[in-house]
Amino acid sequence: MKQEKWLLCPVCGNKTRLKLREDTVLEKFPLFCPKCKQETLIEAKNLKITVIKEPDTQMQSR
Repeated sequence: MKQEKWLLCPVCGNKTRLKLREDTVLEKFPLFCPKCKQETLIEAKNLKITVIKEPDTQMQSR
């Protein structure tokens, strides 16, 4: 039997609506939290979650 765990929000720590299995691989996945309404880019492999921090690509015009 493969191990599973709930995917927790990296912002507030609450459960999201997704479960990860040990063989799940995610790259640049937009994780949405229904509790805090935040969306975070994550990567997941071997039940380890990493938050992706990308620089803003939009430039502010003055």
